Amino acid sequence: MQQPLVAISTDVRQFDNYTWHAAPQQYLEAALSAAGVFPVLVPSFGDRLDFDELLSSVDGVMITGSKSNVHPSLYGGDAGEANGPYDPARDATTLPLIRKAVERGVPLLAICRGIQEMNVALGGTLATEIQEREGSLDHRAPASDNQDERFAIRQSISIKPGSCLAGVFGAGDIMVNSVHRQAIDRLGPKLQIEALATDGTVEAVSVRDARAFAVGVQWHPEYWVKSDSVSARIFRAFGDAVRLHAAAKSGARAAAE
Repeated sequence: MQQPLVAISTDVRQFDNYTWHAAPQQYLEAALSAAGVFPVLVPSFGDRLDFDELLSSVDGVMITGSKSNVHPSLYGGDAGEANGPYDPARDATTLPLIRKAVERGVPLLAICRGIQEMNVALGGTLATEIQEREGSLDHRAPASDNQDERFAIRQSISIKPGSCLAGVFGAGDIMVNSVHRQAIDRLGPKLQIEALATDGTVEAVSVRDARAFAVGVQWHPEYWVKSDSVSARIFRAFGDAVRLHAAAKSGARAAAE
């Protein structure tokens, strides 16, 4: 089978006197090398885009992490400067794209900011500066100029028995590189918890009764995908779901002819 197309979210950034719509290479490399899919960047133009047409043309959606946060006005939170930076153009694109992908049964993988967008898109809320909550771990990256140190695999999370991710990793504990200062607060009604950190922070969710693979993870499997088997497995599972969706579409077209 040819490499199926997967829509990848983009951040809107200003540099070199241009406005750029871009995604970090680690996500694109993981999609290509571990999931075995063809990553296609989706510009963050919000409702100017025809999401139905896009989802008819691709076989999966991946929502990447980012330094920006979902704008609190979208879930009734505090829109102060301290909870930024923000990227409203991305929000206007990813949230409806997530809802459409779930509605149409297009495989979805959401990472870090992506799981937070997934929760907000499906009716949930976010907690900010979770390291300040009583009893919470500090999930932020350590202060370092070395990215490998910042994204080191150092946190244990527990996979819920019988969950979607239990089918990927097995039930029990795995080690991940979860780096964040926001997290899911009130869970969206269409979502169910897949994994928790030792302090109870939600580290993974899936869509309840989803028509296809629809998972969000708070950690960063894209960073160590070439050297860590846990990181690679989530992308392989997503890639398998994308290929299954592509094969079903191809079969439906053949039957119609």
